[in-house]
Amino acid sequence: MDLNLLRVLDVLLQEHSVTRAAERLGTSPAAVSRSLARLRRAVGDPLLVRAGQGLVPTPRAVELRGEVAGLIRSCERVLRPGAGFEAVHLHRTFTVQAAELLLAAVAADLAERLRREAPGVDTVFLPESYEDGPALRQGLVDVELGVLGRLDPEIRTRALATRPLVALARHDHPLLTGPGPVDAGSFAAADHIGVSRQGRRHGPIDRALAELGLRRRVSVVVPSHTAAMLLARDTDLIALGLADWLPATVRDLGLRAFPIPLRLPPMELGMAWHPRNDGDPAHRWFREHLAAAVLGLPG
Repeated sequence: MDLNLLRVLDVLLQEHSVTRAAERLGTSPAAVSRSLARLRRAVGDPLLVRAGQGLVPTPRAVELRGEVAGLIRSCERVLRPGAGFEAVHLHRTFTVQAAELLLAAVAADLAERLRREAPGVDTVFLPESYEDGPALRQGLVDVELGVLGRLDPEIRTRALATRPLVALARHDHPLLTGPGPVDAGSFAAADHIGVSRQGRRHGPIDRALAELGLRRRVSVVVPSHTAAMLLARDTDLIALGLADWLPATVRDLGLRAFPIPLRLPPMELGMAWHPRNDGDPAHRWFREHLAAAVLGLPG
């Protein structure tokens, strides 16, 4: 069935005239007559019959009038651009994959932003369990937030912030009580905490130390930055963090942040999403608030 015939039938049932229907449709009366003939064959009913100078609908046409009009309206809703977006009426859950350290810094601000503008919106934060996987492509995650690794080629990205790595130690750690700043040798001589869900011990710090002929000992590996900070609070182990990240928490835990005495690349923070969501105003609105929460952090 040619769906254009529905539009012709809708107008004919309103006008009861082939000529007037043709004028509204921007076509010729002959074309409308041909469409009416096709409709009659398809429906198995005359639909409109001659009555004096005009046409009148058959009982079957009267039955179809409301249904045809509804179908036309539904098609128009499907094909026209989305209506104006109003966050206050939004009821939706967004899923964000984020590193724990980043989550702790942005979650409160993001939650307050969403509460003010869209109280019906919920956020689910997932750990980086889908790292280097197709979670965005498969729709398991709405936004990936953090240091972006390998992504599918179609994925959209936005750079957000750059932060240097810093070391964290308890306030009275022996490494911090010397007369001068911490040097590479003393930094390497301390025992360290690694943060990895897969139990990895080595990374950019170890490569930078190796260039100086130094090695460090990663004596404990934990799966989260929170655990690392708590462990550093109670031991002589060194943890890692981002500069100016969670300063109140660092202070309240009795920790001090100090520069790592190595040439290390900064951490590039960004977010990623699948292009299927580019045109979704709600998804775009959520991304803007998530970005604002990151960009509003000190540093």
